[in-house]
Amino acid sequence: MPLGALFADTVRTLWANKRRTALSMFGIAWGIVSIILMIGAGEGLREGQRRRSENFGKDILILHSGRTSLQAGGQRAGRRLRWQDTDHLRIAAEAPACRYVMPELGRGDIPSRSRYNNASPTITGSLAEFAEIRSIGVAEGRYYNSEDTALARRVAFLGTEVAEQLFAGHKAVGETIHIGAFPYTVIGVMRRKDQNSSYDGWDVRKIFIPFSTIMRDFPEKPPSTPHDIDRLLVTPKSYADHEACKAQVLRALGRIHDFDPADKEAAFVWDTVENAKAIRRIIDGMKYFLGAVGLTTLLLGGIGVMNVMLVAVRERTREIGVRKAVGATSRAILWQFFVETAIIVFMSGSLGFSLGYGFCALINLLPMPEFFAGMLAGWLPGLVSFGVLGTVALLAAMYPASEAASVDPIEALRYEAGA
Repeated sequence: MPLGALFADTVRTLWANKRRTALSMFGIAWGIVSIILMIGAGEGLREGQRRRSENFGKDILILHSGRTSLQAGGQRAGRRLRWQDTDHLRIAAEAPACRYVMPELGRGDIPSRSRYNNASPTITGSLAEFAEIRSIGVAEGRYYNSEDTALARRVAFLGTEVAEQLFAGHKAVGETIHIGAFPYTVIGVMRRKDQNSSYDGWDVRKIFIPFSTIMRDFPEKPPSTPHDIDRLLVTPKSYADHEACKAQVLRALGRIHDFDPADKEAAFVWDTVENAKAIRRIIDGMKYFLGAVGLTTLLLGGIGVMNVMLVAVRERTREIGVRKAVGATSRAILWQFFVETAIIVFMSGSLGFSLGYGFCALINLLPMPEFFAGMLAGWLPGLVSFGVLGTVALLAAMYPASEAASVDPIEALRYEAGA
């Protein structure tokens, strides 16, 4: 039978059994939709978490000083440690796996004023690379640079909300503000960002000034020394260097301040890389579980199609016998039932793909929460679904088709006549 005639005959047969065909198609289509939606939701959640994490910073180790809990270097346990303003220079020389090692000093609630308004933001001082590793974008002007730090210039980069409060819609760049008793020139304004975590407040509510300037204008007060700082920020050269960088920094700090590098109470490390790994494992596990549920649904749909086609073979026993009696080969019968099953499966797949990606597109038109980047189905779930769908089609088609092809025409006619 020509392929066109075979296709037309198959469509007529399926249309004559509309309800059965529709129910068969539903299981396959729902499996495809499930895979696309579940994997898309998992990818959207992972991407949303990644973006929020990068808004805080990229692969950062934040080291706070604490109290020793172990004896080391002849020193007693229980000593209070404080990082110093030169520690980053000494650590950088001993930590080749680290890209940046920099100090940070923060001052809270220092009165600040412009000619328009007053505010009490957090004042943060560090090195010029701070903007890069903490994902601080520039909306206007510029961030302070290495020359500003070397010359201890009184320049200020404003967080988004601080700029809005101090200047109330007026242009900020080039204006003079007073931080405490000191005049500072505004050189830039931060681009607004969403931040999912913080160790000393939201960046949009800060004023950023060079490290040398904050050490001179706003040093620590007794009982601390003028050389004490709040914390150290460290980034590895690459993701693969993360563990080596952490070990090198702790070893260098232990030598400088006479504590055991294994003493977790002496140096508290907030490791954003480890946090990101943990979140990724959770989301990946959820995505794979949901994908497995969708695949199971798809396979069950294929089994349903197989059962329906086996019933169709039994119902059409006489038809098969007549066709074989007038010369149809087993190959032709096999091909007919294979095409019929394949049409059901691939029509179901096309419907499932259309509904799945259509639902994703509609959902992405809605406002998304900060932690969710939308339904990012991509091509992967489609390719996976297509591969599984092809397997389902073969499995669902071959057995019923072989059963039909093996029907003996004489027995088929006798069976039907006796019925």
